[in-house]
Amino acid sequence: MEPSLEVEDREGGVRVLTLSHPARRNALNDALLARLDAALEPASHVRVLLVRGAGGTFCAGYDLTHLGPPGADGRLPDDTLVECLLKLERHAVPSVALVQGAAVGAGFDLAASCDFRVGAPDALFLMPPAKLGIVYSPEGLARATRLVGLSRAKQLFLTARKLDAREALAWGLLDLCEDDAEARAFALCETLAGHAPGAVSGMKESFGLLSRAPLGDEAQARLRALRAKAFGSEDAKEGREAFLEKRPPRFTGR
Repeated sequence: MEPSLEVEDREGGVRVLTLSHPARRNALNDALLARLDAALEPASHVRVLLVRGAGGTFCAGYDLTHLGPPGADGRLPDDTLVECLLKLERHAVPSVALVQGAAVGAGFDLAASCDFRVGAPDALFLMPPAKLGIVYSPEGLARATRLVGLSRAKQLFLTARKLDAREALAWGLLDLCEDDAEARAFALCETLAGHAPGAVSGMKESFGLLSRAPLGDEAQARLRALRAKAFGSEDAKEGREAFLEKRPPRFTGR
């Protein structure tokens, strides 16, 4: 089945966005990101967003078959992902991620881009870029750091440590972890939707501005160069192939 995004507008201003890509455990690709981007366009009747995955998995990451070296135009293979998640993070209305099952890589970042995360007991978080030979986006690194702190963010990204639901709650990655996670997530959405929209959106934007320390042009260029080099490396090619072939990677540092 082709990847799809179900968009359901419920009573009270709750927009439910459900990722469905069964063949890839709801992995994101540019087609699915385009649908998500369109669903994030402002709509006067939408007061809160709920993001979830179909079939018991939140999101298995970015479809590695669509990753490769930078394009001839200088765009990185995850630029579309970075732009879409920034749009979600900075959306005028609050968002809730309902995390059931695995949230891996870009799926982890998708959950982190939401304002709140409600997890089921089977929730699992993993950030594997070190195993894939790539340098993750500074936006994603910053999001994780704001949630769990610098030392723990380093553990997640540099060691590819898995976090189960209990640990994710203790680390602050999850706001709630309950057996009735779906009901809790919708209850939170209803609470958010019931408050004054202008006050909620105004405070959300204020929190965002207070939490971001903008990088200078030189630092941004350096980070982009590091990421372009990693995406074009032999190690990144080996990391993708090893992951898809389900074997340990053989990195050479090239």
